Amino acid sequence: MSGLSAVVHDPTLDSYDFGDGHPMAPIRIDLTMRLAEALSVFHNPDLHVVSGPMATDEELALIHTAAYIETVRRLSDHPDEVALAEGLGTEDDPVFEGMHDASARIVGATLEAARRVWRGDAVHGLNLSGGLHHAMADRASGFCIYNDPAIAIAWLLGNGAERVAYVDIDAHHGDGVQQAFYDDPRVLTISLHESPRTLFPGTGYSNEAGGPNAPGSAVNVPLPPGTGDAGWLRAFHAVVPELVRAFAPDILVSQHGCDSHADDPLTHLEVTVDGQRTAHLALHALAHETAGGRWLATGGGGYAVLDVVPRTWTHLIAVLGGRPLDPMTAVPSDYLDRVAELSGGHRPPAVMTDGSPAAFQDWSDGYNPDSWLDRSIAETRREVFPWHGIAISY
Repeated sequence: MSGLSAVVHDPTLDSYDFGDGHPMAPIRIDLTMRLAEALSVFHNPDLHVVSGPMATDEELALIHTAAYIETVRRLSDHPDEVALAEGLGTEDDPVFEGMHDASARIVGATLEAARRVWRGDAVHGLNLSGGLHHAMADRASGFCIYNDPAIAIAWLLGNGAERVAYVDIDAHHGDGVQQAFYDDPRVLTISLHESPRTLFPGTGYSNEAGGPNAPGSAVNVPLPPGTGDAGWLRAFHAVVPELVRAFAPDILVSQHGCDSHADDPLTHLEVTVDGQRTAHLALHALAHETAGGRWLATGGGGYAVLDVVPRTWTHLIAVLGGRPLDPMTAVPSDYLDRVAELSGGHRPPAVMTDGSPAAFQDWSDGYNPDSWLDRSIAETRREVFPWHGIAISY
């Protein structure tokens, strides 16, 4: 079950470009759209590709300070200046000409998807260029200049939404979105990520569970390095569905960073494209079960740009449109040829699966106290489930 869905995309979003050699390469979005087209994913009357306007300063200010917005704008015109105190000019977030406009376009695209879903023009909305979840109110962080998911959530709250659930499946903790709503009981933020002991940004422990006015509103599931499909899906299903059901959101917002993949060069998880596809399907079903189908999705991290990102995000687009792709679907040869041409001869996988069954043991089947993963899941459940009236079981 799905409905009319909007994918917000146009070539101007490719201008969010930190330069040659930076992991956040715009080609990952271009290749995703090419692969989805090659597989006829967009030949679906319920799936529309639309463009969105650039976000205004007023919209950016829903999360970011006026001083920070002005700094981004100034450095966009004078990229030789450096403002390390605000996270700009670093190796992660180098300044580039036109940086403000490029970043505001991404926010505008996510806001357009949010507007279409909230106003009933679409049941689902997606901005693959978005998901820049690390940016803080007054500084850049982790490849993120403006925090489009947080801005979209703030816009939804300002336009009648009373309860927003945010689920972040990026390998990195969704720290910027958590920080924006840490003391706001109207927003439930859930992040599954590699342990902060081993990965940037070093936050996202289970005991980060919300401010004094919103206990239990922040949920963090730190995962051991090396966690694969079975463990990742076990953690997801042990935490996310019960909490989202109990919270009963008006809309589900999700961030689909795919850097949890085993081939990702920046992280240490071992999830497959099949596991990620399973997560997309689970979030789609959860949106229909808990939020009347209202689902706003974004991209996020993902730095295996040739072999992984296009496949998993093409699966996401297909799920969004209500026509999931069979994992055994062959990748068209003309697409493989195009990637080889662009990459100097590299040919990505020729099928839309990594061959994983994406199976897992449900939490109800038993708890292993000797397992780092199970101890982490149990700690998260202890921290937040009571605040939502959910009984804890092991």
